[in-house]
Amino acid sequence: MDLDSIGDWVRTQYTSDVTADLDSTEVTLFGWVQEVRDLGGLRFIILQDRQGTVQVTIPKKHISPKVVAKSDLLQKRFSVGIRGKVKKTSQTTRGVEIVPIDIKIFNTATEQLPIDITGKTPASIEVRLDARPLDLTLDSSLATFKIQHVALQAIRSYLFDKGFIEAHSPRIIASATEGGAELFGIDYFGQKAYLAQSPQLYKEQLTMSFEKVFEVGPFFRAEESHTRRHLSEFTSVDVEMAFADAKDVMLLLEEVIHYTFTIVYEKCQAELTILGHKLEIPELPFVRLTYTQALEDLKRQGIVIPWGEDIPTDALRALCKLYPYFYFITDWPTHAKAFYIKPYTAHPEMSEGFDLMFGYIELTSGGTRICAKNQLIERLKEKGLNPDSFKMHLQAFDYGMPPHAGWAIGLERLTMILTGIENIREVTLYPRDRVRLTP
Repeated sequence: MDLDSIGDWVRTQYTSDVTADLDSTEVTLFGWVQEVRDLGGLRFIILQDRQGTVQVTIPKKHISPKVVAKSDLLQKRFSVGIRGKVKKTSQTTRGVEIVPIDIKIFNTATEQLPIDITGKTPASIEVRLDARPLDLTLDSSLATFKIQHVALQAIRSYLFDKGFIEAHSPRIIASATEGGAELFGIDYFGQKAYLAQSPQLYKEQLTMSFEKVFEVGPFFRAEESHTRRHLSEFTSVDVEMAFADAKDVMLLLEEVIHYTFTIVYEKCQAELTILGHKLEIPELPFVRLTYTQALEDLKRQGIVIPWGEDIPTDALRALCKLYPYFYFITDWPTHAKAFYIKPYTAHPEMSEGFDLMFGYIELTSGGTRICAKNQLIERLKEKGLNPDSFKMHLQAFDYGMPPHAGWAIGLERLTMILTGIENIREVTLYPRDRVRLTP
């Protein structure tokens, strides 16, 4: 088959822009063939682009034989251009169709596609991920990532409005950001280096200049857990704020969440309908629940967790029956949090660290940071970390480190909550986990 060049054709509309108001107007659309139906004298082509679909109707006896011949060649996922006239009709869901004047075929596709691109026949998540470029053309996938896009746009807009400066920190680092073993080691010109787990230490240092800073970017954890909510590469939205404590940044966080949900609710009703998800805008303020209160609530349900231990997933599932929406767990045991989380002065066994939960899912972790160098060195030692490995970070504390606090949101987990999707791989373009390195 001879393929066409785009030539002087220019898109005039996306499919979503084609309405009955354009009746009799000539338009040029680009996209892909989603479906072909032949009813003898009539052929119907469903044309898909990033905005949706529109029906192209070919009455074979009433249009150019050249166009009919071109339409004979069309198959699913062919990349095409359609030039035609808009026609108002009661025969389609949208009340409109395109009658083609000319068709261009830019590229073909294999006859046997690995998944049903109409979404009518579901495929397993592994089959979908193996054919991810094709899977991302499904209406549900497009809706998911449109929602993610709008959510991230809302977060950025809110933070910009509050005077935050966006920064970009290194992904190749010399020492562990958080400590622990969840690190990907790499060879850096003969030196041992790591892929960053978070921008934590850099964003703390940036409070000395920018005061209010945030970063959106990919980070890496050698995560052994293979669950529906864990990834080895993920996108984090990190915030750090000078002259602030945990209470200040908790207020900021719930405002960011509320604003994001409001914008998604207002702008993404079509996408939410495709996904069959009813989004509720959360009420403010969110419930504040101390770690000790959480243990007491669990004990009343017959689940006993000794003070100081982490709260396992099964217990969080029980806890979310009492707190089914957003809630904070505050005042965590100091030893359960990262070395940079500040202990309470009066009760050093407890920290000014918090988690924002949605049901049983931890969405955000944050808290007041230690700003005194000697105290930070002691905490490093308590966590079994060598202060010499953090020499460059500790040096910054000699230059007037301000009191500061911050948090980090996992963008993929936020997208799960916004869309109602339960597997984090579905809300990640090309997921990386313990078993998947391709595509």
